[in-house]
Amino acid sequence: MTNNNIQVIGIDLGGTAIKLGRFTVDGEILQSMTVATPQPPAPEMVLNVIVRALQELDPNNQAVAIGVGMPGPTDPSGRIALVSINLPGWRDVPLAQWIEEKTKLPTVLANDANCAGLGEATFGAGRRFKNFIMLTLGTGVGGAVFIDGKLFIGHHGAAGELGLISLHSDGPECNSGNQGSLEQFTSIRAIRRRTGKEPFELGKLAAAGDKQALNFWQEYGRDLGIGLTSLIYVLTPQAVLIGGGVSASAKFFLPAAKAEIEKRVFITSRVGLEILPAELGNAAGMLGAAKLALTKFRGDN
Repeated sequence: MTNNNIQVIGIDLGGTAIKLGRFTVDGEILQSMTVATPQPPAPEMVLNVIVRALQELDPNNQAVAIGVGMPGPTDPSGRIALVSINLPGWRDVPLAQWIEEKTKLPTVLANDANCAGLGEATFGAGRRFKNFIMLTLGTGVGGAVFIDGKLFIGHHGAAGELGLISLHSDGPECNSGNQGSLEQFTSIRAIRRRTGKEPFELGKLAAAGDKQALNFWQEYGRDLGIGLTSLIYVLTPQAVLIGGGVSASAKFFLPAAKAEIEKRVFITSRVGLEILPAELGNAAGMLGAAKLALTKFRGDN
């Protein structure tokens, strides 16, 4: 099979929706679809929804491998979903094996933010950098760390949970067990709690010049900048990429985040640092999962 004929499937599994795409090796999307995550999201029910969607996505069985982005850490081999804050009841779920049994295709799992980072590193804003971090501002807040061009997953595969770092010690409790984590101030859920509005509503209001919305985004940017300060001091990346649904309003909060970083981070730790929006939007997770699938296929052959 030539490279031109190889197709892989990338899946972005979320707490409310499952995005699936069939891709070429060059990242061209051939077909995509989104289905609702079953509620409650019991592992077996999620598996059945994925299998039915795959039959529709790839009716002629052209794909050679499947990659799945999970909202939580996986084991280092990419076989088991260890735990998920946004999928209650998920603990040590052998999802890769289950999908392989149903589809007969090699399958690999990874953290969803790591997948988004891989997508950006391969096809998007991360292509220019060997050392960068990506923060995904969505229902939760995930992260990915790239060191010398390689995704860093840590000793047990759970590194890069950037949204769970401590921001304010007396802040709201986090499902992770932390209190006042960055996620509790910058996720979509946090924005709803803080304002009673959806991020896209606040974006529209800010675009129309609403002072209350503009002030919120200023405060939001400061919180984000404070959180990034700790990450920059530890990792001194070339770039910080901001993705996820909230990034649609980046122009309203990134200036405040950058100002906070310039104030708090000593110049030697931020030489040449770029802070910029990710490029791939909602497709980043699927693309990264597809990249994993391709690596899995080539490694198995």
